[in-house]
Amino acid sequence: MRRVLLTSISLLAFAATAAVAADLPRSMPAKAPAYVPVGYNWTGFYLGINGGYAWGQSDWSFFGGDPKPRGGLVGGTIGYNWQALGSPWVFGLEGDIQWADINGNFANLACPLGCQIKTDWFGTARGRVGYAWDRVMVYATGGAAFGDVKASINGIGTTSDTNIGWTVGAGLEGAIAQNWTAKIEYLYVDLGKTDCGVLVCAPAGGALFGGPIGSMDFTMHVVRAGVNYRF
Repeated sequence: MRRVLLTSISLLAFAATAAVAADLPRSMPAKAPAYVPVGYNWTGFYLGINGGYAWGQSDWSFFGGDPKPRGGLVGGTIGYNWQALGSPWVFGLEGDIQWADINGNFANLACPLGCQIKTDWFGTARGRVGYAWDRVMVYATGGAAFGDVKASINGIGTTSDTNIGWTVGAGLEGAIAQNWTAKIEYLYVDLGKTDCGVLVCAPAGGALFGGPIGSMDFTMHVVRAGVNYRF
């Protein structure tokens, strides 16, 4: 009898414990930490390609001509950006080389056979200062420009110089993938002056001047678009 009584009490105690445990609130499942997106950072080296169009002006001092060279261009870019963590400011250095077909012509009484000025290539070496809104950046840029300037009189000859000048401009660049960006850019380029030698640009008897008898400058506006790959 005692054994039956003890067994009954044990079963009742176990049932009561199970009922109480069933009524206890269950612990909430652990939540994953909230996702905090990482801002885009522009720091790093990059390589790129670009293409565009240029138009400009050239003043021929001796001949009174004012050709307006224009034409297309395509080229490559190399550069480096640096952006401090948490700062919207981006600082960089960029260089490019362009293969171009930019030329202008005129004819007048001083140059009845026709005169031409052109550049087959030019490049720039510039600093950049940008302000970024995460994956979009506006920037100003400026520095040195250099390129080949050729002046010619049809049927007489051509003079060619590699000139060094300057450039300023601005642009808009945006990240289109993790390592790829696309940009559109405007540059004002001044390639300086080219002397017109007496054997090329002088009329008959011009050799009596004994040296350059005139000069022509070369300035242009450049609009181009490109893509860069950042390492």
